[in-house]
Amino acid sequence: MADDRRCALPTTPRSEAPVGWLDPAPFLRGTAWLDGGRAVRADPADLERLPRDTAERAALPIGVRLAFTAAPGTRAVELRYRAAVPEPDDPWAGLRHCFALWSGTRLVGETCVAPAAEGAVSLPLPPGGGVFAVHLPEGQSPVPLALRAVGGALSPAPPSPRWLVHGDSITEGWWSTRPAHSWPATAGRLLGLDPVNLGYAGGARGELPLAEQLARLPGEVITLAFGTNCWSRVPATADWLYATVRAFVGLVRLGHPRTPLLVVSPVLRPEAEHTRNALGATLTELRRAMERAARDLAAEGDDRLLVLPGRSLLAPEHLADGLHPNDAGHARIAAAVAGVLRPYLPVGLPRQGNAVGPGEDVFGAHGIRR
Repeated sequence: MADDRRCALPTTPRSEAPVGWLDPAPFLRGTAWLDGGRAVRADPADLERLPRDTAERAALPIGVRLAFTAAPGTRAVELRYRAAVPEPDDPWAGLRHCFALWSGTRLVGETCVAPAAEGAVSLPLPPGGGVFAVHLPEGQSPVPLALRAVGGALSPAPPSPRWLVHGDSITEGWWSTRPAHSWPATAGRLLGLDPVNLGYAGGARGELPLAEQLARLPGEVITLAFGTNCWSRVPATADWLYATVRAFVGLVRLGHPRTPLLVVSPVLRPEAEHTRNALGATLTELRRAMERAARDLAAEGDDRLLVLPGRSLLAPEHLADGLHPNDAGHARIAAAVAGVLRPYLPVGLPRQGNAVGPGEDVFGAHGIRR
């Protein structure tokens, strides 16, 4: 049985009682879809068309966080949550719930608590107030239940342009030491964007239903960073990947005809660079096919389609396991992506909703986003 112990809520002297508990929904950032109040990363009404591994990864709240403005004098933010706790014999059973507090590009502090199916955590705030974000412990799939201020007041942070980031386990943030250190989270802070992490470990193999889901999601910037799983997990040829990238981008463009869209080809993977997969393609050949497809589309008139070659972004010392970047590698990818996107960032665009419901249609009669 999972650990069902309840953590007692922190007590506060009556004279310093905080304001009441607040609904977390207006504070959520990095969300794509909401399924019964739970943040998910694939359309719940369209899961049957996705591979099983992708659908399973989409249930994890990767990149979801709470963003708020604290009034001067607010000493802490308290968060109530519900989390999945592994079975006692699971190797992850002792992993603590760690909540990281950020202000802009600065880590303010981290508070870790013992695993619990339901509990509360208090994160101290620096004096003077400001805008903050709380990154949640992704591994336990926490669902925020409520939050409140201690000694002051909280309000939802101002919205930022929404950045849809599709990719594989590297995009999902594997081998970064904390969720906030993944390259989408890091680049989002550098650019002032609201990254929506649509990275799926083992996936991102050019699944066209995901392109259609991306087309339905509101967003002001889009990045596609996949291809490495087309070398081995589901082997592809260079010609197949070339055609798939063109098809994938074409479907995304039905919903986002003028949105800045960056294609990032696979980063360094030493074992695969010159080794042929089951269909005879090396990762070097697959990477070139992906870049050629994007450049051809740009040359055909898509002047807001950008390409970032991934091969030179990392060196072997930036890989934690020969495939996934370490924190330094994630930081390098983030800096490169931010450098390409910065001149194309939207200015003064109206914000879309933070999340959509299952199967919600955000298109007009011709597939153009309203």
